[in-house]
Amino acid sequence: MQLQQQISTERLQEKIGRKLPVIIDEVDDEGAIGRSMADAPEIDGMVYLNGEFDVKPGDIVNVLIEHADEYDLWGSIVSE
Repeated sequence: MQLQQQISTERLQEKIGRKLPVIIDEVDDEGAIGRSMADAPEIDGMVYLNGEFDVKPGDIVNVLIEHADEYDLWGSIVSE
């Protein structure tokens, strides 16, 4: 498991600074939560959009990835 965590961390770090399409799954009191188009719900990591409230589940938005940990990404919505 430790090796897989290291691989996941390295792959997600490579996404920092890139723009990805993200589908919104929910919006809670901290902001929107979604997943990249390649990630399966409830299996793969999430993309957290803290402070983003002007979206709804099902929306697809472009996100600039700003931070990553072992399994998840954080970013902000950007216009094309």
